[in-house]
Amino acid sequence: MQQAKYMRLYADDSGESHFEDLEIALAPVDFAPPAAPLNIAQFLPTAQSLWVGAPVGWGGEVPHPSPHRQIFCVIQGEFEVTASDGTARRFPVGSVLLLEDTRGKGHSTRVLGNDDVLIFGVVLADSQSL
Repeated sequence: MQQAKYMRLYADDSGESHFEDLEIALAPVDFAPPAAPLNIAQFLPTAQSLWVGAPVGWGGEVPHPSPHRQIFCVIQGEFEVTASDGTARRFPVGSVLLLEDTRGKGHSTRVLGNDDVLIFGVVLADSQSL
């Protein structure tokens, strides 16, 4: 069975942020008949989609929580996120990050390399829209 992998960034009860590797199973569904079935999994209810751009040198090093529960899909560039627990993860093109650390100490972010970062973002339904 096909799996979709993604990373979760969340805050624990004391406000410390952490990463968690997750995956979800996809099952065959007649999604676009008469085409052959595609592997599908329901994910999270959404409220809004948006584009997020971060230029080389963007100043995200100051720790900050995510302004919304949201999903980031990296389209261009690469960035690194450091959780308040000190763990750092890189997010290259094709990465998916579920941001849920909307309270607490937050995380810091830095753009890597010489390319601006472009993200397709989805604000989740239980978050306040922009």
